[in-house]
Amino acid sequence: METTDAFIGLTCVDCGETFDAETATHRCPDCDGILDPDYDYDAIDLSRSALESRRFDSMWRYEELLPFPRDAAVSMDEGATALVDCPSLAEEMGVGRVLVKDEGRNPTGTFKDRGQTAAVTAAVQHGATDVALNSAGNAGQAAAAYAARAGLDSHVFLPSRAGFTNKAMVNVHGGDMRVVEGRIGDAGAAYQDAMADNDDWYSVKTFVTPYRHEGKKTMLYELVEQEGWEVPDAVVYPTGGGVGLVGMHKAAKEFRDLGLTDELPSMYAAQAEGCAPIVEAFEEGRDVHETWETPDTICGGIEIPDPGASPLILDALRESDGGAVATSDEDILDSAVAVAQNEGVEMGATCAAAASGAWELSRRGEFDEDDTVVLLNTGAGNKDDDVLRSHLMGKGI
Repeated sequence: METTDAFIGLTCVDCGETFDAETATHRCPDCDGILDPDYDYDAIDLSRSALESRRFDSMWRYEELLPFPRDAAVSMDEGATALVDCPSLAEEMGVGRVLVKDEGRNPTGTFKDRGQTAAVTAAVQHGATDVALNSAGNAGQAAAAYAARAGLDSHVFLPSRAGFTNKAMVNVHGGDMRVVEGRIGDAGAAYQDAMADNDDWYSVKTFVTPYRHEGKKTMLYELVEQEGWEVPDAVVYPTGGGVGLVGMHKAAKEFRDLGLTDELPSMYAAQAEGCAPIVEAFEEGRDVHETWETPDTICGGIEIPDPGASPLILDALRESDGGAVATSDEDILDSAVAVAQNEGVEMGATCAAAASGAWELSRRGEFDEDDTVVLLNTGAGNKDDDVLRSHLMGKGI
């Protein structure tokens, strides 16, 4: 494998064993725990000035803190997304600043590209010919796109409720799409059955591959650097599987431990009331979630009733002195419209859980009047244009 100098292997978050990344490709060989890329941080010589001298053109500008070098990456210049100042939102929330990290500007319109560039790069490094995953929609589209970029075949299992754009673009990218009746769990069951019959397929599924959360951690690197190395007070993240939240918390600790910053941002998980296992576990003081029995939200991207990495998510919330919040579908869709109409930023319906959650947190007095609050817009509004337009029509607009 072609890896970066400081990358030492994959460490299991459960049993603590470290494995060679050439031979351990997915879950822990010993206990089936989640593997996390590990580095010799003492070998990383990275300064603010060194980063500032580089073009702000791709997440791979942070290659020293990634497993693979930039010249080996299967990349379409993902990352380097805008951080949009939203003064009207800040005034309404009663905080110093509200910034939207606009991940809708990635190649396939979502932050899933950050995870899939890393995961598909790993697949190429391991000699894979086919990649596979189940997805609520966006990750499947991204996987098909990056597989096409790499010359690999992709097999994408989507629930029937996945958006038209995702389904169409999986086809356009040449992916083998299987649409499964039901929800994300049903697509997951079909994926598992297919994986059992195709042992040469390489999984790029959340927290099965060790690399998707590693790619997404670059969002935190960017927003800190974009803010002149000032760490925001709070980051509000629309949370289903929690991949980006876990990755960003790791990145914040890395920047702090490398001396590039002094503190951690408080991480907040925002969920829909119809599927809020992380919020429930956080509020009840538990270390792991209980499966949400009857998920019911229009926000399909965060309708994850059984998030397998909930201990990592809950650890991140508590270590960073953050929290968790759930709001109704009505509030989430209203928030997407309010952001579009007051700031012009197009948030996806699911993504607007971050805005809705931030408004609720501000009403609870969670933020101070001089705080800087970052909202993660994890996908473009046009991914959910039919949902948002239907919401307006339902209001007679």
